[in-house]
Amino acid sequence: MRQPEQETHASIGLPEIYYVLFRHKWKILTFTAIGIIGAIVVFLLRPPLYVSEAKLFIRYVQDARLPTGMAGNAQITSPDRSGDNIINSEAEVLTSLDLALQVVDAVGPEKILPKSDTTKDRYAAAGMVRKNIMVEVPKRSDVLKVTFQHPNPEVPQQVLEKLVTLYLKKHFEIHRTPGMIDDALNAQTDSARTKLLTTESDLKMLKKKAGIINIEETKRANSEANSHLRQEILNSEAELAEREATLTNMVANAPATSTNRPAADLPVPPEIVSEYEAVTAAIQTFRRKEQELILQFGDENTLLKTVRSRIADNEKYQRKLMSDYPTLSKFQSPVANAVAASALISDPDVEKYRIMALRTKIQTLRTQLTNVTAEAAAINEIEPTINELERRKQLEEGQFKYFYSSLQQARFDVAIGEGKLTNINVTETATPAGRDTGKTLKIALGILAGSCVFGLMLAFLIEFYLDQSVRRPSDIENKLKLPLFLSIPHTSELMARNGQLKLKSGDTNSGAVAELNGSAAVAPWDENHSLRVFCEALRDRVVTYFEVRNLTHKPKLVAVTGCATGAGVTTLAAGLAAALSETGDGNVLLVDMNVHNGAAHPFFKGKPSCPLNDALEGENRDDAMVNENLYVVSGSRNANGDKLPSILPKRFSQLMPKLKASDYDYIIFDMPPVSQTSVTPRLATYMDMTLLVLESEKTNREVVKRATALLGESKANVIAILNKTHNYVPRKLHQEFLNNA
Repeated sequence: MRQPEQETHASIGLPEIYYVLFRHKWKILTFTAIGIIGAIVVFLLRPPLYVSEAKLFIRYVQDARLPTGMAGNAQITSPDRSGDNIINSEAEVLTSLDLALQVVDAVGPEKILPKSDTTKDRYAAAGMVRKNIMVEVPKRSDVLKVTFQHPNPEVPQQVLEKLVTLYLKKHFEIHRTPGMIDDALNAQTDSARTKLLTTESDLKMLKKKAGIINIEETKRANSEANSHLRQEILNSEAELAEREATLTNMVANAPATSTNRPAADLPVPPEIVSEYEAVTAAIQTFRRKEQELILQFGDENTLLKTVRSRIADNEKYQRKLMSDYPTLSKFQSPVANAVAASALISDPDVEKYRIMALRTKIQTLRTQLTNVTAEAAAINEIEPTINELERRKQLEEGQFKYFYSSLQQARFDVAIGEGKLTNINVTETATPAGRDTGKTLKIALGILAGSCVFGLMLAFLIEFYLDQSVRRPSDIENKLKLPLFLSIPHTSELMARNGQLKLKSGDTNSGAVAELNGSAAVAPWDENHSLRVFCEALRDRVVTYFEVRNLTHKPKLVAVTGCATGAGVTTLAAGLAAALSETGDGNVLLVDMNVHNGAAHPFFKGKPSCPLNDALEGENRDDAMVNENLYVVSGSRNANGDKLPSILPKRFSQLMPKLKASDYDYIIFDMPPVSQTSVTPRLATYMDMTLLVLESEKTNREVVKRATALLGESKANVIAILNKTHNYVPRKLHQEFLNNA
């Protein structure tokens, strides 16, 4: 026979859950009752607690510590949305030991401690305060919910009021304590002010020395003057080249003329006229520049002084020209200048004078350009120092403003006091104490739920791990992989089903032995036996088994065995033999293979001491007849009185020809339990069928596996019968198909 396959664990479905719950219902109900009793005890013995509640709204936390940043709002810290940072820190402050000690000192330890405590220890009272304070931090909220509970209804509200008041003071001391912080702010403010004044003084002196008010404007003015002078030089050089070319042409083409005229009547040389015009134009240009500088800078400006000095030099030179050439006065008007110029245009001497004037003008313009360039270079050299001082001034000015505003805020905090904090509001003051049954209810429900869960866990633990016995038909099919013929309910369930137990002596596990005249006698097989219907069903299954497999030989050998005594092997063997004999198809022989003396079968006139050899011989088997077509013999001894197990299977093989030649249709062997020393595995090889009777909830699965392995070595056809099953689940919820008979 094929070895049983490895056990597989099927998924737990609703039928399995029903089975566990109803099978272990008393365990579950017992632990549930224990939980109910425990919950009632908690309600009776736990004193009632009274609770007061307050709520605090924290907008932000303002810290007076000196920050490292320069932003004005760096000392404002808002709580995040989840309430996991700042609000949790405030919750820690509320539950701190220091705050609890302050509350105890304000209320008094005698009010907080139980009356039985005569020590009046403030630390013990503070510990009780901390133990009974609960701070809830709701998510996505800036509100702290603070509760305090106490057995005395007069204490919670008083303690909570003091707690909130002292917490506000504690918050102020932690985050915005005056004193040393104010001194530090004062020192920082004075230092920033001193640095700022020093930097402003250095910057002012440097600008005054350089004659600069605004360095960018000065640089722009120098750039414009430089461009203008360069353009004038280019124009003058071009005009000089033109006049030199004209003079050369005039000298080459003009005749000699007399120039003996009085000096006073001589015309003004053209170069003197040009020089006079250039000086006059320069004076007008510098006058305009002077007006612009006066509007931008003060009188002490170096550039302004330079412009005025040049104006004075040009005016002095203009006056000298006019004294040397009185006729220059006629050049005062543009018309006169044009007429004089046209009159002198053809005179070579005039052209010479004009060329000389242009050269002088170009030299003067170049000198002015050199001065402007030197001034720009000086400004460029001093510019980095000025910029550095200006940047330092801006930085020190920002630091001064920040420390000054922080000092003013600290002074404002001291002025309003800790009782007037603007960042924390008491949205709900301490409420009157009310009785709190929630915690007691939670404890009671926890005990009840824990007991129920423990009962359920114990039931499932026993069912799936601790108890390894065969309990249901599904265990045989799914876990042992054995074919199942029949599932027989326990006697108690048969009583409940039929109204009474019809088996008058014995039970479904063993033959009923009655003492009659001091010797063993066979108890009768009642036709109304409670197992009759199951024995008939077993008969039908056996007959069908042989018919399906086309086994028509006679006799058919059927062994009935088990894994332990008390499984009901003898009763089922006798019931099967009786059911087979009632068909009238042939004789049935029941062979008792048990080695113990006094084994009896429940049949009329049965004499189990009749040897098997006598039952096989026609003239000697009448004593073995117990009913029509039914014979019972003992296989434990042969005709010579030898114990059969000691000579089997050798002698049994010698009996096989007689068995096959007999007129029995079925021979049922009541075999001893399968074990390593029993005769059953050795005889199973001669059987056409081996029925293995398993006792529900007692036969261990591992024992069944080992027994099946022993029978498999003999190539026996093993078929299981589950006896004494209990159907714990009501039929309305679940039905076992094999137990519906």
